[in-house]
Amino acid sequence: MARRRCAGGGEDEAERGLDAIRRLGHGSLRQSDENQRVFQCVIILRRSEVHRDGDYHRAVHVWIYCESTGELLLQRRADCKDSWPGQWDISSAGHISAGDSSLSSARRGFVAVSQLYFRRRELQEELGIKLPVDAFELIFVFLHECVINNGTYTNNEYNDVYLVTTLTPIPLEAFTLQESEVSAVRYMHRDEYKSCLAAESGEYVPYDVNGQYGQLFSIIEERYKDNTESRSLTLQKQISRYAPIHLEPELTTLSEGDKEALGYILKASMVIDEIFYEQVWNSNTMLRDWLKAHADSSSLDSLKWAYYSINKSPWSCLDENKAFLSTADSAVKLLTDATKPISGWKGLEYRAAFPLDKPRGANFYPADMNKMEFDLWKSGLTDKEQKDATGFFTVIKRPDALLTTSVAQSDGPNQTNTSDDLFIVPYSKEYKASLEKAAELLLKASDCSDCPSLKNLLRTKANAFLSNDYYESDIAWMELDSNIDVTIGPYETYEDGLFSYKATFEAFVGVRDDVATSQVKLFGDQLEDLEKNLPLDNIYKSDNVSAAPIRVMNLLYNSGDVKGPQTIAFNLPNDERIVNERGTSMVMLKNISEAKFKNILKPIANACIREEQKEYVDFEPYYTHIVCHECCHGIGPHSITLPGGKKSTVRMELQECHSALEEAKADIVGLWALNFLINKGLLPKSLSKSMYVSFLAGCFRSIRFGLEEAHGKGQALQFNWLYDKGAFILHSDGKFSIDFTKVEEAVESLGREIMTIQAKGDKPAAQSLLQSRATLTQPLRVALEKIEHMQVPVDIAPIFGTASKLLANN
Repeated sequence: MARRRCAGGGEDEAERGLDAIRRLGHGSLRQSDENQRVFQCVIILRRSEVHRDGDYHRAVHVWIYCESTGELLLQRRADCKDSWPGQWDISSAGHISAGDSSLSSARRGFVAVSQLYFRRRELQEELGIKLPVDAFELIFVFLHECVINNGTYTNNEYNDVYLVTTLTPIPLEAFTLQESEVSAVRYMHRDEYKSCLAAESGEYVPYDVNGQYGQLFSIIEERYKDNTESRSLTLQKQISRYAPIHLEPELTTLSEGDKEALGYILKASMVIDEIFYEQVWNSNTMLRDWLKAHADSSSLDSLKWAYYSINKSPWSCLDENKAFLSTADSAVKLLTDATKPISGWKGLEYRAAFPLDKPRGANFYPADMNKMEFDLWKSGLTDKEQKDATGFFTVIKRPDALLTTSVAQSDGPNQTNTSDDLFIVPYSKEYKASLEKAAELLLKASDCSDCPSLKNLLRTKANAFLSNDYYESDIAWMELDSNIDVTIGPYETYEDGLFSYKATFEAFVGVRDDVATSQVKLFGDQLEDLEKNLPLDNIYKSDNVSAAPIRVMNLLYNSGDVKGPQTIAFNLPNDERIVNERGTSMVMLKNISEAKFKNILKPIANACIREEQKEYVDFEPYYTHIVCHECCHGIGPHSITLPGGKKSTVRMELQECHSALEEAKADIVGLWALNFLINKGLLPKSLSKSMYVSFLAGCFRSIRFGLEEAHGKGQALQFNWLYDKGAFILHSDGKFSIDFTKVEEAVESLGREIMTIQAKGDKPAAQSLLQSRATLTQPLRVALEKIEHMQVPVDIAPIFGTASKLLANN
């Protein structure tokens, strides 16, 4: 057959691979620094040609493991196989066809189909078991290189190894074996099988258990060893990083109508919470419900549920999204039709798997989609469709076609291209049931409220939930003038680790602090002057910066994307149309700031700041910088013109780099702005030193969030830049101070660097800056070790006492 050259590409575990990759030099197929596969120079070949010529290609291994017996399912390869005939091997395995993903290949390996002549190299019809996507857990990838059959068969495979975990053994009579591939199956204890492999027994296909393939056994052994006490201590330590804080703001300023409205708003916020759980990962709500239902089963189960509740997923926010649970902790599901019926057997019970690595695209995109597929698909869309595909309020899906098969020539390639299957679904449709319920509650709240602007916000937000058009409701949010402060809807894009396109749902409900709101009005009024004087070339400055309204509230309740570390303020909306037309508005959560300063920042300063500068760490400069940080989100580059004249936005051009760089910009330009306002005589001179020292202490607080989180990454960038410029000094006693003669210039230089990158939409420069500076350097390690030794909490875990009472009364 003719060879057809195809485009390769991709970055994630479900890469849509091709049949063979001709190796050029040392790597047409290589492992990148993130252990993600990248494909180049791809050609489609027959299976026989691949093994004749030793082409590097991809394959899938699927193991079925029974947790109650500790046994692995093995298959004996048919005697007619051209490799390792008659030997015991993996539960199911095979090549990945051109245009298919690793996961689709894994599933097909368990589906019986009528076209037995169709040689599904990807585990298709070997065992006659049908399993859904959530049964398969990718546990590692390894390269298998060997030559057998007197040099006529070369196997150079990159293997995606999946694990399927069942509670009890599948009856052997339940299997429907494809006789041309499999002659028998049996269960064998993992230790016995490992020993046979180590002894190089001729009955088994050889794998190096002392090398890469040893991960199979080490992962399972670690997962099922009796370590209840150790796990409990680890979880207790992780939970203790969050200081519980009771939030009980007074409601005395609210009218009776607003109090009644507040009850409905809180209920709507709880619905929003459900949507966010779904947005994080496709099986997240199922895992949540399982952990909650079993929380009283043991002290360990109680700790699992407690820490899951803080993170709202099985990945720890403070540990760079490292999984703190495994599939062994996950929900059990029963399939009654996974196999042919067996008398007396209720069906196949399995653990719903979840990836050890948090999905970069969350649940906004298909699990098997990568950046290249998305970009290729997007390039064929109309301008409007492209705008929808990259918009805040849509998800990208594909039909569940993973179980379908195609007919192809025996020993020939599958040339099916499924990338065209992607399609766009608006949030109003994807989350229809929940949004209709939330909209109904907001309309009831609107009917109860005495405040015209609050009534308008609730009504327009309810309409937006159903129409997917949030423009009018965002305007209403900016114009809110109410004793109840409400932010509810899809806003931030941090969860979309692929592109930063998609917004997560969140809700913040509080009571306005009128005195504090009047005190911060200065900052909003000065935005235009700040924009004109930014440390940035004039060609990049905006001419239409508007004053930013700032509201200060005491938080009553939050939900949705409020996992892990708690926000102290936010600047919205993110819709560039509104930012260009009207600017942004800010909401400050004063009681959250006070709690963090008292419980976290002061103890950090005591541990890390030199004695002669500790006096400068005070709540006023700390809080003033928070206000200025949020204001500075509204200035600097947003809508930009690229060198070729194309109109775009910073978010669109910088993609996954945008969030961390924007947080760093708001911080560092916030410091610059405070100094500017001090020099204009609008702020007291007493802030000129205290703001820098308080900021230094705050760096250590934010970096503890982890470098996978936008604020932590942005803070590391700033600390390392200022340290390298001599503005931050580490002394021999392990404590830090500010060099006040250097800090002003260092702050201005970093502000200019970041904003110039943003203005040019220069993603390579953004990547380079983050890779070189947003790292955990030795000075940072010194500080973090001190803080750890002092057992300073990393953040707070709010307990909503007043909100709970209101909901109980309703």
